[in-house]
Amino acid sequence: MQINEFLETAEQESDVNEINDINDVSDESVELDVQKAVVESLAADKAMQDEQIATLRREKESLSSEIETLKGKISEMGSKIAELNGRLEKMDDVLVANSETTHSSKVALLDRDTDLPDRFESETYDHVLEVIKEARDKCEAEGRIRRAQILESVLVANEPTGELAKRRESVEKLFADNNYILTGQVINELDKIGIPYKEGENYLLTSEILKKTF
Repeated sequence: MQINEFLETAEQESDVNEINDINDVSDESVELDVQKAVVESLAADKAMQDEQIATLRREKESLSSEIETLKGKISEMGSKIAELNGRLEKMDDVLVANSETTHSSKVALLDRDTDLPDRFESETYDHVLEVIKEARDKCEAEGRIRRAQILESVLVANEPTGELAKRRESVEKLFADNNYILTGQVINELDKIGIPYKEGENYLLTSEILKKTF
């Protein structure tokens, strides 16, 4: 082999080795890029899963809170139903007693003008009991013993629902919190519960509203 041929062969081998080295580096770079892409994709998937898990936990907490609220309402309704059933049983006893006696005093069967509906359940019932209580106290003070005893027997057999007293206290607190002034907020609240605050074109005092309503 001549020197020229030797040099040419050596140069070709060098070029081939250089190309192989470049290919090796390129393969490693591609592999690294693929690994990086996979890691980034996994990280993105994990972040998405973490967000979904956080959302599900928040929804679970919200549902748990709603369930507890519903349980409370169901319990409250159960108590109310039990109370109404108790009152119905008392009414049944009165009806039975009235039907079995010759001299019946049907004090529990009072009618009311339907043109004056209740603003809330049992409003008339509670008002009547309060009037009977005031009359009982007055009769006792005046020495009208028999009438006081009869009125007392009615009060013993009929307990108020407490709704009238609760609403009265609520309105009194509303007035007190607003320094007994008919502010816009007070008027809005009165509108919601159907309590009038004007007589003609004139606004009533808070004390007048309480007196006229309760």
